[in-house]
Amino acid sequence: MDPSRRRRGARRLWTAALAALALPLAMLSTSTTPAQAAALQCSVDYKTNDWGSGFTADLTLTNRGTDPISGWALTYSYTGNQKLTNGWNGSWSQSGQQITVNNASYNGTIAAGAAVGTGAQFTYSGTNAAPAGFAVNGTTCVGAHQPPVAVLTSPTAGAVYTQGNAVPLAATAAAADNATVGKVEFYDDTTLLGTDTSSPYTLSATGLSVGSHSLVAKAYDSLGASASSTPVGITVVSGPAVVASTNQLAVQQGKTGTYSLKLSTQPSANVTVTTARTTGNTGLTVTGGASLTFTPSNWNTAQNVTVTANASGTGAATFESTATGHAKASVTATEIAGTKAYDARFLDLYGKITNPASGYFSPEGIPYHSVETLIVEAPDQGHETTSEAYSYLLWLQAMYGKITGDWTKFNGAWDIMEKYMIPTHADQPTNSFYNASKPATYAPELDTPNEYPAKLDTGVSVGSDPIAGELKTAYGTDDVYGMHWLQDVDNTYGYGNAPGKCEAGPTDTGPSYINTFQRGSQESVWETVPQPTCDAFKYGGTNGYLDLFTGDASYAKQWKFTNAPDADARAVQAAYWADVWAGAQGKGSDVSATVGKAAKMGDYLRYSMYDKYFKKIGNCVGPTACAAGTGKDASHYLMSWYYAWGGATDTSAGWAWRIGSSHTHGGYQNPLAAYALSSYADLKPKSATGQADWAKSLTRQLEFYRWLQSSEGAIAGGATNSWAGRYATPPTGTSTFYGMYYDQQPVYHDPPSNQWFGFQAWSMERVAEYYQQTGNASAKAVLDKWVDWALSKTTINPDGTFLIPSTLQWSGQPDTWNASSPGANTGLHVTVADYTNDVGVAAAYAKTLTYYAAKSGDTEAKTTAKALLDGMWANNQDALGIAVPETRADYNRFDDGVYVPSTFSGKMPNGDAINSSSTFASLRSFYKNDPAWSKIEGYLAGGAAPVFTYHRFWAQADIALAMGSYAELLE
Repeated sequence: MDPSRRRRGARRLWTAALAALALPLAMLSTSTTPAQAAALQCSVDYKTNDWGSGFTADLTLTNRGTDPISGWALTYSYTGNQKLTNGWNGSWSQSGQQITVNNASYNGTIAAGAAVGTGAQFTYSGTNAAPAGFAVNGTTCVGAHQPPVAVLTSPTAGAVYTQGNAVPLAATAAAADNATVGKVEFYDDTTLLGTDTSSPYTLSATGLSVGSHSLVAKAYDSLGASASSTPVGITVVSGPAVVASTNQLAVQQGKTGTYSLKLSTQPSANVTVTTARTTGNTGLTVTGGASLTFTPSNWNTAQNVTVTANASGTGAATFESTATGHAKASVTATEIAGTKAYDARFLDLYGKITNPASGYFSPEGIPYHSVETLIVEAPDQGHETTSEAYSYLLWLQAMYGKITGDWTKFNGAWDIMEKYMIPTHADQPTNSFYNASKPATYAPELDTPNEYPAKLDTGVSVGSDPIAGELKTAYGTDDVYGMHWLQDVDNTYGYGNAPGKCEAGPTDTGPSYINTFQRGSQESVWETVPQPTCDAFKYGGTNGYLDLFTGDASYAKQWKFTNAPDADARAVQAAYWADVWAGAQGKGSDVSATVGKAAKMGDYLRYSMYDKYFKKIGNCVGPTACAAGTGKDASHYLMSWYYAWGGATDTSAGWAWRIGSSHTHGGYQNPLAAYALSSYADLKPKSATGQADWAKSLTRQLEFYRWLQSSEGAIAGGATNSWAGRYATPPTGTSTFYGMYYDQQPVYHDPPSNQWFGFQAWSMERVAEYYQQTGNASAKAVLDKWVDWALSKTTINPDGTFLIPSTLQWSGQPDTWNASSPGANTGLHVTVADYTNDVGVAAAYAKTLTYYAAKSGDTEAKTTAKALLDGMWANNQDALGIAVPETRADYNRFDDGVYVPSTFSGKMPNGDAINSSSTFASLRSFYKNDPAWSKIEGYLAGGAAPVFTYHRFWAQADIALAMGSYAELLE
């Protein structure tokens, strides 16, 4: 599936405000005039991954006409002996040399300007020439013009320059299809630095500020197409500095490692640089380059430092390179066992991720969602971040501590998360007004955004919150200790909702809390209205953004936060491993304070176990008929999609609310975290019933997996205690799990929430960790079946490239759950619609196989995990990490309309209008300044679907973690 449609971590906050009258809904009306259908126009992009005796072909079919294509048959022919093996995202067949692809049931309609992807695998011998032409429904397709290619050749990645000195930029550019290159623009992130119209394309950039910079070259051709280079990260320092080629070095026992040094600026006289170990492992010593001389002529020529490891030590040491009048360079060298090549890979990738020049982090040390800014997924801009990213940072630093023995970075990661992503008391100032006997006012969830605002209904009873009191007793505060899910790290939108601030505005610097999803299961990221978490009516309309979502008679200024339970659970998971690994080193006290905070977070995470309005679990039909819960009978003991809390900003006459979530997803469960919080002493929650609740949750989660496991082995969607989000009546015959109704696509439908294979890999990896730690038989039973299915759908090619499942399609439903006699689910089935080489998902999958193989001894799981890791290491590395190109056909939705009632009129902080004519792009005009924007313009104008190579923080962290896990368990 298209990466943007994964919607990793997408959350919805259903604001529970005080009672109010509903405003009338503005209904959209459309009219059509019959017209003669226009002639079909199409283009096909054809790309292959060839390993000599076989290949995969990826085809993107774009509708270039003005009318939709309803049903399609794509035909083309080979000139050699290519033989079809299998295909996806369509029905593939071969007759002689002719190939025919008929649409699948789910992609038969191609809107004007839209595209669909399909692909297949072939064998061949001899030559493998590309097809000469393509046709759709008998109409010949035109060839798609290929955009130019731009490569930034200077500066080099990781280079360091002294402020005030010019940074030399240079690029090569080439055009396709007999076009010519017209100009090359040079950007610093999204800021245009300058333009060159003739080759060689160069620019001398002056005035760059101190800090990290992501530089990009963008080429334009004579046919109007353009393309950007891969970003190159550099660092500008305030004065002369010694520059090291890396910040991390792995040295195997008894061997040597090298890194290089140079100066950031030309000196007026010779400079002597001295390198020595300052702290850490004494088994590492400098054996070459301890004293290096740089002259006014060779200052920019790298000279090597050699570090030698003794035969038996392990652990890290810091080496500092100093020179008079220059800032020092520091390199962490880590001695690893002679067989631990995958630990060396971890440290290599860790060094790329944490190098400031790479662009993964903000100046505050916050991980961005991606290095690249133009990306639309659950975050709608790359320099936003999620609680998911913070949790991966914690896990990454835990693994770093395991390998190096340095736990300061793990503790520091928790401190960063606590400072910027857990709301402070100033952000949630009125929790003391919270009434646990009436947590919130009911509002129905509606099917589509154009049905909002939703009317609040005080006539619907809600249950009582049984854990608020015990949490206050345990921790001495009314505040909630959990992460908000979404943050605008660079304050791109301009709300200025930094921790402790409410709508400080566009001039504020640093991270800003924001929210997006809020209007029903059909609301995709393309249909959201970004809004501040603290709404003081400074932006938006008369009532800020509130009357887009709830129909109140009057509105109060208020704050509201939404928690992503899978991210908080991953933070607990990371803390568990940090404690285990530090304890094995005799350094448990180094992390004990942080682990205690993780236990506290886990205590509050129990809000995700409750029905949204604390109603009783099971057979809950009808808002008024479904009984209010009176305690733990409102808990389903599963990890739901969110919990949320909010209140008035007026601290003298405030109010506050809290809600759980009725919707539970198989991909969100975390039995390792439940095990840690229930059975591991260092993570025991302080509350009276926290440990017992997590013990019951562990059992319930394992049952949930068993209930959702398809006949083939994949894990289906989930369950809900509130059908359609409003306690509606489910279809007759819907199966149940402890009275909760089976839902193939819990929470969101655009795209279906359980079609992404990544949720399978993420969730099963947690099961595999729990199994590896405990040998639990129930976990093993689920894994045995899942691993067999996943391996049967995995292809490892001779050159190390691979294909794993991407989009899943579901049919049928599980048997109604019977704990004493679980059903076989013979009526619940999964098929794989298409395949991917997504490296982030492959890493999570490899970790699943690694932990499973380590405990079970399964040879195929072990060899496949190794093949996936070796394949991406050999084939997909670049200066920033490990990544693969992605065709983003879904980016035709930049022009999608965003529903805004005709009664609403307002503005974003930058002045973008919010009205009934708003589109995704019009609410985000900042995108037009992005160097990659021309790709979107060209696509919307009828060009080929754009291709991006993204460096997502979570994916890079997961790849590094997979390397470290393999080293620990199987190497």
